[in-house]
Amino acid sequence: MKKSETKGATTPSELIDARIAELGDWRGEMLARLRALIHAADPQIVEEWKWRGVPCWYHDGLVCTGETYKAVVKMTFAQGASLADPARLFNSSLDGNVRRAIDFHEGDTVDEKALQALVRAAVALNTGKSAQRK
Repeated sequence: MKKSETKGATTPSELIDARIAELGDWRGEMLARLRALIHAADPQIVEEWKWRGVPCWYHDGLVCTGETYKAVVKMTFAQGASLADPARLFNSSLDGNVRRAIDFHEGDTVDEKALQALVRAAVALNTGKSAQRK
């Protein structure tokens, strides 16, 4: 996102709104949908804008990011390798010891229930509460 495109956007939430509007295609729609699911899973989640344009969601630490690329919207869980994934949503960044990601392509369906369970498990891991783990 260019500086001129963020003019007037001062909060992380406003910057994320601007990114969604800037994309103007299926990626913006997917990012908006994922964002809504994240907030529904954890109403206390905090939005941040990091690394020159990456939407991030925090609750007692980084929960996940929402990166947009030409052919994919990537949702990366900071501690994904420590999370149980019974629905097998993780389909990217599977070789690392820490992160796990879900790549969403145009036309993909979202398993909302399973995704929200992953978000809640990541928050529970961050807060030290009981969570489903590997």
